[in-house]
Amino acid sequence: MSQVIESLDHTQAAPEILLYPRIRKSPFFYASRRHGVRKYSVYNHHYHPRLYTDPVDEYWALVQGVTLWDVGVERQIEISGPDAFTFTQRLVPRDMRHCQVGQCKYVFVTADDGGIINDPVLLRIEENRFWLSLADSDVLLWCQGLAYHAGLDVTIREVDVAPVQVQGPLAKSVMVDLFGERVLEMPYYHLMEAELDGMSVVISRTGYSGEIGYEIYLREATRYGEALWQRVFEAGRPHGMQVIGPCHIRRIEGGILAFGCDIWYDTNPFEVGMGYDWMVDLRGDDDFVGRAALERIKAEGVSRKLVGVEIDGPSIGYFTDGSMVDVFPVHDSSGALIGKVTSATRSPRQERNIGYAMVPISHAELGTPLRIEANTGMQEAVVVQKPFHDPRKDIPKG
Repeated sequence: MSQVIESLDHTQAAPEILLYPRIRKSPFFYASRRHGVRKYSVYNHHYHPRLYTDPVDEYWALVQGVTLWDVGVERQIEISGPDAFTFTQRLVPRDMRHCQVGQCKYVFVTADDGGIINDPVLLRIEENRFWLSLADSDVLLWCQGLAYHAGLDVTIREVDVAPVQVQGPLAKSVMVDLFGERVLEMPYYHLMEAELDGMSVVISRTGYSGEIGYEIYLREATRYGEALWQRVFEAGRPHGMQVIGPCHIRRIEGGILAFGCDIWYDTNPFEVGMGYDWMVDLRGDDDFVGRAALERIKAEGVSRKLVGVEIDGPSIGYFTDGSMVDVFPVHDSSGALIGKVTSATRSPRQERNIGYAMVPISHAELGTPLRIEANTGMQEAVVVQKPFHDPRKDIPKG
């Protein structure tokens, strides 16, 4: 063994992420770094700040105050051209006739076998101009491939637009200070155009938190990223704004999915409990990618399902603290391996361990006992209702 290796202090707690030019940076990368990023992950080929203080401190900042997130890693794929609506209607299982200009929709992009390729928020900017605000997968290439063979007059490109999120109960106060009272007139999952100090932005009443929230999509983001970040943070300072990473404690409480954890290419919408008509709309004979497979799955039923679980034992940690390095294996009462926990955390307000588990449909009923190989050892668990907090989403709609 090398003498250098022997002399190093090896710990399991702090492997570093290499900062170098090959990984892309969001337009807010250097601005957000000034707030003391402690952990990055890589998301859409970008460094993504995930933790500044500790997960519980950031959780309480989110649910009690107002927070600012660097989510410039949510790359914007623009679909434009005379046939943009027709192309988008073929791309997603939701019926885009129910998405008017000025609205946003949470959508799945599905493959031919019905598997979920991405779960972006879709923004209808103009009659024939859409943005896909991406989760973490290479959907630009998928869309360009579909467009190449579609025979439609449509342009697919990544545009220089990047969002920040303003989330928390005090988010409205910050947004009024920035954009005036008219921002309060915007309904949930709608958008509006605005200018801020000469910067062109789109504001949406959306977020990844389960709390009241907004996203500010900055055009010419490479040029104005620093200026927008500082302007928003200064507006938030009197309200106690704290810079945090996406809060996975709150998103697990709220039943919000994470692509790469809870869903992947081999997961279909019916398995995650979102196969209802407004997410997979089998409208008339209107075709979309994956329709035949999803019709068959709906008719036959699924063989497995993503359920909520409550896990006994001591705290399993808070997800973004690095406590859940891998999925937790799930066993039935006889000890047979039957599934996996895909996301789990300790809920500070509920003082219990909660999470999602993909299990056979025979073990998906509420009250089903399970045994889970958690990071604290083998623990008893039970299938429970999800979401764990605010099931009707009254908070973000408020």
